Amino acid sequence: MPASERLGSSIKLAERALQGAKHAALKPAGLTVPQYAALLFLSEKPGISAAALARSCGVTPPTMNTVLKNLQERGLIERTPHEWHRNVLETRLTDQGRAVMNDADARAIRVERALAAEFTDEERATLVALLGRCATLLDSVRPD
Repeated sequence: MPASERLGSSIKLAERALQGAKHAALKPAGLTVPQYAALLFLSEKPGISAAALARSCGVTPPTMNTVLKNLQERGLIERTPHEWHRNVLETRLTDQGRAVMNDADARAIRVERALAAEFTDEERATLVALLGRCATLLDSVRPD
């Protein structure tokens, strides 16, 4: 089967284009796409562990540790030991991190809105449902 006829190629092409558009939109905010994703999830789930954050952002734990180290060095997050589980660090946005995240989020939302505007409400709902089916199927497929 030629690459041009494979669904994976089309999905990857769209994903690469989305990441490129977000990268360009986030650059003025001084964030990479993974850094933005981490700040976004931290804004929604303050105190989340690095392991849970890595799962939410779809990156490996070592990658997330690098992202968090960079964000902490910039003063955008703070990490403190969990009250009961001393081996777990809770991660939270600082005031500066919240301000940067809000700026970056406004930029990322413009990309998302531009993408959504290309589809009717019905087409968007269909696309979301089809991509969800793809994810569900692919999560269950294991190579032989």
